[in-house]
Amino acid sequence: MDFKETQLTFDESGHSIHNYQVFSHDDQWIVYDARNHDSLITSTENIRMVNVVSAEIKDIYKTFNQALYGPGVGAASFSPKEDIVIFIHGIRNATEKTPYGFTRRTGVSIDLKHPMQPIFMDARDVFNPFTTGALRGGTHAHSWSGDGKWISFTYNDFIMEQLGKTDSQVKDLRTIGVMVPLKKVKVPNHNSLENNDGEMFSVVVAKVKENPEPDSDEIEKAFDECWIGEKGYRKVDGNWKERALAFQGHVKTRDGRVKTECFVVDLPDDVSRAKANELLEGTTTTRPNVPDGISQRRITYTDNGMEGPRHWLRTTRDGSLIAFLMKDKKGIIQIFGVSPNGGYIKQLTFNKFPVQGQFNFRPDDKYLAYPAGNSIYITDMATGDTERIAKRFNDYDRPSGGVVWSNDCKMIAYNRYTKSENGSFVQIFVLRMNNV
Repeated sequence: MDFKETQLTFDESGHSIHNYQVFSHDDQWIVYDARNHDSLITSTENIRMVNVVSAEIKDIYKTFNQALYGPGVGAASFSPKEDIVIFIHGIRNATEKTPYGFTRRTGVSIDLKHPMQPIFMDARDVFNPFTTGALRGGTHAHSWSGDGKWISFTYNDFIMEQLGKTDSQVKDLRTIGVMVPLKKVKVPNHNSLENNDGEMFSVVVAKVKENPEPDSDEIEKAFDECWIGEKGYRKVDGNWKERALAFQGHVKTRDGRVKTECFVVDLPDDVSRAKANELLEGTTTTRPNVPDGISQRRITYTDNGMEGPRHWLRTTRDGSLIAFLMKDKKGIIQIFGVSPNGGYIKQLTFNKFPVQGQFNFRPDDKYLAYPAGNSIYITDMATGDTERIAKRFNDYDRPSGGVVWSNDCKMIAYNRYTKSENGSFVQIFVLRMNNV
């Protein structure tokens, strides 16, 4: 398959793309934040987009009162259906003593018809009594469902973080959650920028606990999730489950090791119903609770768990396969897949060198794209054949982020560093299919 690399950005600043959903629904724009390194979100103030044909750059959001300690913005993604972008936004009253952090961030959207006008998507309330439909901490790495209506995210809880400073038995355990267009959520202001209203109703959906039982399905961390299929998946009983998430979970082994396994959570249509004697919003001594009707289950039982560079799970469009990174029998990081119903784990790549980062299925499920061997490779899902589609780069300028397909399957976007007299700057590149 013949691809040609094109550089889209050139100015001496950062141009970091997220690991998924960076193309607009019409494939005309790629959204990005101005970080020059993954760790610099605290001091990043701009969300921008670049045109894939003209390379025109547009500013769509800039933080107010940006400083080294926040608020900070990053990890932007496009709705698959509308001209709307969502991204991480640090809490607006960031100071040197209360900087951007895991528990001090939220999801903000921009409607491209109204740039620079932030829409706070998840409500935040960190003052007791807490508000149902709001959360008390930080949402991160937001991902749209296939129909563009629900949004998933990872979550860290501010109240548990603060309680853990005085109670060693309490930990802020990362989990995952969803925002749904049920209703707008209003929270008391308390004259504090710590709180904000939200356009959507938010809940956590994965159950985590301190000190999980060894050799059990209990987890102490849920993270790096994905929606299963564009419209869900078919269950063992033949019924179709419209909304479900796959996520990575930390379990403990009998010998004290922590390993990462794959979990699935089936979501009810109504996530606003609490279980008996449990508050969705939690209390001053308990974290938020999952809604009634949540079904959480582990689907992999491996020797050593998922391994390799940080990555988000990915599924095929038809929802039949969940993909993740794990070492093969030779100790090489490869891509593997498993059904949302569990069972046999299938090895998808068989390279002599490891996968180096985030991977994605082509929207038609025919190919996987991923960074490896200081280049970009694609693997044919039907035959298993693998092909290198970019030149082999040096260590300093190899693909470092993204590797995201366009919706029409004709482009792959990614980041690479380029050098100038003033340093190294992360730029946006695309591989375009020739003769299309």
